[in-house]
Amino acid sequence: MKTTKILLSGIMLFAGVATSTAQKKYSKSQVKKLKAEVEAIVEANKKQTQVMVDKIFSFAELGFQEEESSKYLTGILEENGFTIEHSISNIPTAWFATWSNGEGPVIALGSDVDCIPKASQYPGVAYHKPIVEGAPGHGEGHNSGIPLNITSALAVKEVMEKEGIGGTLILWPGIAEELVAAKAWYVRDGLFDDIDMCIFTHVSSNLSVSWGPTRGTGLISVEYMFEGEAAHSAGAPWRGRSALDAAELMNVGWNYKREHLHPLKRSHSIFTDAGDQPNVVPSKAGIWFYFRDVTYEGIMEMYAEANDIAKGAAMMTGTTMTSRVLGTAWPRHYNKVIAETMYENIKEVGLPEWTEADQKLAKAVQTQVESRKIEGLPTELSEIGMPVLEPVSGGSDDIGDISWKVPTVTMRFPSNIPGLPGHHWANAIAMATPIAHKGATAGAKAEAMTIMDFLLKPELLTQAWDYFNNEQTKETKYEPMISADDMPPTFLNKDKQDMFRPALEAFYYDETKYDTYLEQLGVEYPTIKE
Repeated sequence: MKTTKILLSGIMLFAGVATSTAQKKYSKSQVKKLKAEVEAIVEANKKQTQVMVDKIFSFAELGFQEEESSKYLTGILEENGFTIEHSISNIPTAWFATWSNGEGPVIALGSDVDCIPKASQYPGVAYHKPIVEGAPGHGEGHNSGIPLNITSALAVKEVMEKEGIGGTLILWPGIAEELVAAKAWYVRDGLFDDIDMCIFTHVSSNLSVSWGPTRGTGLISVEYMFEGEAAHSAGAPWRGRSALDAAELMNVGWNYKREHLHPLKRSHSIFTDAGDQPNVVPSKAGIWFYFRDVTYEGIMEMYAEANDIAKGAAMMTGTTMTSRVLGTAWPRHYNKVIAETMYENIKEVGLPEWTEADQKLAKAVQTQVESRKIEGLPTELSEIGMPVLEPVSGGSDDIGDISWKVPTVTMRFPSNIPGLPGHHWANAIAMATPIAHKGATAGAKAEAMTIMDFLLKPELLTQAWDYFNNEQTKETKYEPMISADDMPPTFLNKDKQDMFRPALEAFYYDETKYDTYLEQLGVEYPTIKE
């Protein structure tokens, strides 16, 4: 935490740009001209965007194991003048990349980078065809967000340098988002203490942004471990105390509790340890739960109830119980001023022009997964997302923690196909194709233009913080769900990634030999089952 603050201050001083630069007044025509410049730079750099999107897709790394992805992305940023702080919050694959041009707004750009277990899939092929059977794959599309952010940041940086515009850009990765296990640690460790605003990007099927409370939940992720006494299951079972019995009893107890949960709550679990072999009474066992609700209070209430059930299961079996928090996410709340400013730029950029091949692939994939609508890719922009007045349950994202620390929005960009299951091999099909490439470029344009708005019009940042302080946090105050002693669970997924990495390495994208990853894989675009 202290390192980042000192580093940021040093970079800003070193840049040597006069303080008055950040206070320069720009006319509407000047702002429009400079925004058009960054948009043009993004368009000119679309080849680099495509290479980055394809490269991260080919690495296919699970949460906390994003070694190649982080090395590759930080290498590009370092080559372009960013200073990299590695292993932030004691997470080996996490980093902050900082570049400053003197006094001005400090703007953070974040996106996720991890992928989905067992979602390996040939891109551009409209049916299930794993690159490596059983291996991870980008079945959510997290390979596209940081390339988008790098493209927009480099465009903005070029104009800032040319025009002497003050400000600081910070890029960072959402490590292990599928485990919701990094961003709360960033906040706890003070990494966002000196940041003025945050733009987060996430893959979607349209170009959109919202403000206010959003649909979905927050959560706490907890593993309960039970320890008993081993014995021969046939020879002397009475001498054993089964930790697996305890884990199963907790599962049964929580399932009876689930019957009485409010419909807005969600909970699901897996066994992490169920013993070694049937003829040995299991001395150790574990079960891992996600407890989701639309409010912080509701999440913590579920957590307390689960703790009691775990204690009861241990008492019933004569075992001992310990637990550890593996991840947390606050319900999200997005900034009105940033969202409204961004939406004007989204309307200016518009959706990409989809080709007949793009639409053919999209409809074939929708047909393959029996989507409710076989309508292809969208051709009309979404409206700006308005505050959700009646809570709607659903997924979680730990960007929620950051949204309660600084004014934040999530820009969703059109690099995937609507109507798919999510967290599924089908969601990987578009993610190294022209659909993903064009969508990331469109998103980079809207993001870069929004950054320019906040660099050139300081009153916008004042308004964003006014909304944050006097509306968003007027009654709701952020309380972290992790303690000062909770460590990020960086051990997760190591065994899975180690198992598949050697096979995946043979398929890493080599941009020096092939124009696209589709070309390297020998995929005719689109490939459709007739």
